[in-house]
Amino acid sequence: MTSGEKRLAERLQDKLEDDYCCWYDVPVGPRHQYPDFLIVHPSRGLLVLEVKDWRLDTIQSVDRQSAVITTAQGPKTVASPLEQARQYALTVVNLLRNDPQLRVEEGKYQGQLICPYGYGVVLSNITRRQFNETDLADVIAGDHVICKDEMTESMDAEAFQQLLWRMFTVQFQHRLTLPQLDRIRWHLFPQVRIQSSIFDEAIAGEEKVQQQILPNLMRVMDIQQEQLARSLGHGHRVIHGVAGSGKTLILGYRCEVLAKVTRKPILVLCYNITLAARLRATMAEKNLTDKVHVHHFHEWCAEQCRTYQVNVDRSFTPSFDAAIDAVIRAVDREQVPRAQYSAVMIDEGHDFRAEWLKLVVQMIDPNTENLLLLYDDAQSIYERKRRAKFSLSSVGIQARGRTTILRLNYRNTDEILNFAYEFAKDIMAPLDSDEDAIPLVKPEGAGRTGPKPQLIQLPNLHTEIKYIVERFQQLHREGAGWRNMAVCYRTKSVGEQIARNFERDGIPFALLHNSAAKRGFDPAADTVKIVTMHSSKGLEFPVVAIPGIGLMPAKEDTFDDEARLLYVAMTRAMDQLLVTYSQTSPFTDRLAMMTSHLAH
Repeated sequence: MTSGEKRLAERLQDKLEDDYCCWYDVPVGPRHQYPDFLIVHPSRGLLVLEVKDWRLDTIQSVDRQSAVITTAQGPKTVASPLEQARQYALTVVNLLRNDPQLRVEEGKYQGQLICPYGYGVVLSNITRRQFNETDLADVIAGDHVICKDEMTESMDAEAFQQLLWRMFTVQFQHRLTLPQLDRIRWHLFPQVRIQSSIFDEAIAGEEKVQQQILPNLMRVMDIQQEQLARSLGHGHRVIHGVAGSGKTLILGYRCEVLAKVTRKPILVLCYNITLAARLRATMAEKNLTDKVHVHHFHEWCAEQCRTYQVNVDRSFTPSFDAAIDAVIRAVDREQVPRAQYSAVMIDEGHDFRAEWLKLVVQMIDPNTENLLLLYDDAQSIYERKRRAKFSLSSVGIQARGRTTILRLNYRNTDEILNFAYEFAKDIMAPLDSDEDAIPLVKPEGAGRTGPKPQLIQLPNLHTEIKYIVERFQQLHREGAGWRNMAVCYRTKSVGEQIARNFERDGIPFALLHNSAAKRGFDPAADTVKIVTMHSSKGLEFPVVAIPGIGLMPAKEDTFDDEARLLYVAMTRAMDQLLVTYSQTSPFTDRLAMMTSHLAH
């Protein structure tokens, strides 16, 4: 920020109430124009402000279209600041009123934007008296200007707001609803869009926006998520977030921002092979494959060993950790270089051991120190009994003062979230901790509603699978794509039976049962995904079926671990959840009792 922009930002923060939204220097629309400040208020409308730190002696001449200013390189012709603000405002207005739901339907302003709009200039180094005593007032309307002496700390808040709202040439009564505000953000900031629910596909490409083929439901980051994503600066950052709170969405946005300004590549790591495949697909959609390298952790360690010719001790136990041990030792003796990446993003940080995190932190360029760690201890489903508790600072993560907690779950309907949490709440009691430790956060629903989850008892596993086949076929006839459905299974034999039945009944499917299949996971392929509960972590589908619950837990001493695993599987369902069983177990007893209680 220039000094004038910083001063204005401080006034906006101090003098405006919490129902204002204000963005600074954010790319707007498909052409990525950068107004200095964009302000939206539900009752007032939309305002664009352009800030100039010019002094009187900076301005050699000015008219309604352009100005000649003095710079270190000599005279320079630039757009008139008011005309510049007007053009930004018209760009925003024209973009928004292409949406029928953001247009006035009838009356005097029929066809126009549903809210008033305005634009103005902030002259941070010119007083109102100086402005009036020069010919500036002849080419820049005084009502569209805020001057240096009108943006002081002592300025009355109401008087300051009146300076803003007199910049509106047209005013009429209208209060923007929350869905309308979200539609405005959806159009202005493509970066914060979330793909809509499955039965109402999100549009792809700005050309469809121009054709007004718009979904009824437009999902965007909430204000906290957007603010967090935009404001992540340099240094180590930690986000503790419940399932479905948008952690991975923020990670993707962060990669997109950093890829534009960094020289070295960005490393994205997770534990889950399937999630890594999904993240790679996301980066490919953003054309970031060259700048953002996505791996599951074991794969990345193996690649480091191949690249730097590190010998791997094949007798190491467990064998799949041999490459990790080899890389750690090779970094210590400087055979594998540190600081390979400008930034490191870690999804599923709850599944990383202390020594893994300590290794990865060393891969960050010390000149940037960009680290983003995403964490949800409720979804920690690997080796919980073996993993020792540790502080983040003990592994080199210095994030005190830069830690955020996301509690709202946007993925699941309230019905699905309550069903899953009620089942697992005894092993997921919220646990507070200081910023250097790892909290367990209770999820909160975001208010989205849908059908109640179904728990259905059937005679045998064959009948369970047959029932799921018929339900999926019905949904497909009603317009749901195959890719919007998934089956989460616990044991290998159940997955194989599902695949055989799907093949026999002509349902296209992808069985993600081994490493090769998981690496080849294509979320866009129009196939039903048949995935293990472990591999489902990090994924989401509008419709999820979970058969064979009567087979869980396999052993009594694994009750807590298996319950946590089932919680993860159930929270993969965005809109509809179907759980079936044919033999009873402690899990089915608990679910049946819980379902009966919820019904009453």
